[in-house]
Amino acid sequence: MDLGNLKPAKGSVHKAGKTVGRGQGSGKGGTATRGHKGAKSRSGYSKKIGFEGGQMPLQRRVPKFGFNNINRKEYRGINLDTLQGLVDSGAVKKEVSLEELIALRLAGKNDLVKILGRGELKAPLKITAHKFTASAKAAIEAAGGEAVSL
Repeated sequence: MDLGNLKPAKGSVHKAGKTVGRGQGSGKGGTATRGHKGAKSRSGYSKKIGFEGGQMPLQRRVPKFGFNNINRKEYRGINLDTLQGLVDSGAVKKEVSLEELIALRLAGKNDLVKILGRGELKAPLKITAHKFTASAKAAIEAAGGEAVSL
């Protein structure tokens, strides 16, 4: 191997397409493949997201209704039968804290947690969460447990 037969590694060199806008002799001069006139032929052109060539865009054609409350609090609902399933499988013993629910992937670290009343709870658990429904609180206390609100 010497300087006369050096070549770049296979696949390392990407050949660019034909250079455009470099005079008539290049074969791609003049309009430089942009056609004649109009916004798309100008430098600095970029179309808006959802632009449909002047036709009324879909996001403006579709009727809008309702109300989105910006102050709404979303709670991650966890039912009593889910908690009973954790007790049966041995995942929890006597206490169910927010950290344990996050570790068991039943809630995210930024979630607000609400315990819901579906199902039956037999184990006496001390459950810590942000909110409880009335039926869930009654069922937890009937099973000999404790419902602690954060």
